Amino acid sequence: MTLESIFLAMPGINEILVIVVIGAVIIFGAKKIPELAKTLGKAKGEFEKGKIEAEKELNDLKNKDKKVD
Repeated sequence: MTLESIFLAMPGINEILVIVVIGAVIIFGAKKIPELAKTLGKAKGEFEKGKIEAEKELNDLKNKDKKVD
């Protein structure tokens, strides 16, 4: 078996995505998918807000240290 034949036998990103979507529908049901997507979107938004706040605090601490020196 050559390296080329191994790569040809591996599923691509499109095939993996289809498998994941079908699996999610089977596990959660079609009615729960939009609800899960909404929850994930909110979680991502909260994560981004926390990240921005942490970066602000780090910058404030750096600026404070520079003023002390």
